[in-house]
Amino acid sequence: MLQSMSYPPDRILILIVAFGIEAVLAYPAIVFRAIGHPVSWIGALIAALDSSLNRPNYSFAVRRAAGVAAVLLLLAVSIGAGVVLDMLAHAVPALGFAIAILVVAMLISSGNLDQHVRAVATALRADGLSGGRRSIARIVGRDPDTLDEAAICRAAIESLAENASDGVTAPALWFLIGGLPGMIAYKAINTADSMIGHLSERHRAFGWAAARLDDLVNLPASRLTGLMLIAAAAIVPGASASSAWQAYRRDARLHRSPNAGWPEAAMAGALGLRLAGPRSYGGVVVDDHWMGNGRAEATAKDIDRALMIYRTAFGGAMLIVAAIGLLMASLHG
Repeated sequence: MLQSMSYPPDRILILIVAFGIEAVLAYPAIVFRAIGHPVSWIGALIAALDSSLNRPNYSFAVRRAAGVAAVLLLLAVSIGAGVVLDMLAHAVPALGFAIAILVVAMLISSGNLDQHVRAVATALRADGLSGGRRSIARIVGRDPDTLDEAAICRAAIESLAENASDGVTAPALWFLIGGLPGMIAYKAINTADSMIGHLSERHRAFGWAAARLDDLVNLPASRLTGLMLIAAAAIVPGASASSAWQAYRRDARLHRSPNAGWPEAAMAGALGLRLAGPRSYGGVVVDDHWMGNGRAEATAKDIDRALMIYRTAFGGAMLIVAAIGLLMASLHG
């Protein structure tokens, strides 16, 4: 039975069980329709803070200060929620393990990410370009009508690589470091960045703190995810670990994001592709550096192979984490 959420082997066991459940079930659509998702609840709070604190008539300095205050309030609420859940898990021993697993499974998106990326390849095969555009629009913010089949496939693979870090590695890592408070705080920061951390005129000042903090908390996970993808490429047929390593070292720092380039470059090299590069968001062209030096003509088969690399990377990572947990438990026992 769960003794203490601060005991590392307990966190490892919770993470492995939650990861397995979410990988199989993802987040059921019927549950989302009924109660939403913790990220949507966090998003509602961020939207309320944006509406009340980010006033157009405020000066740039005041709006930046308001953004800092909003992030601090968001952190206080999210850490507080994590502490309450932690206390509940300890107060009700019979349910504590289940509560912790449920929360962690809701905040990791390994299965959900797999489903959404796999759906793009399925839509391309079933309905061609129109189906691919409809499917990719659900997971990326770029203009779907400007994308040909190769661009759709690249976008799906880029989303898989980047969200492998943001949606899987980072929340898992912050749970191992800080328990439920650390994990929920990470999801709050990451959600704030996605909502207000971009350089639009409205959020250039107000979203500054969210964007910078997100860059910081994602730094270890992005590098680690890239290395995990490189290791997986050594096992997956048709992938190249050496090319992944070369792209990781050569291109990752050239990405406009301080973190997205590491998993994207590794995935590009592993598949022999070029990822990122120029793309359009809301009619605005972002002229980003290419990750990898392979072909740009990605296909649905490349999505399939990318998913195999992704699954191998995280399956292997869970085995390593489990082994560490067993070793720690034996040393404490």
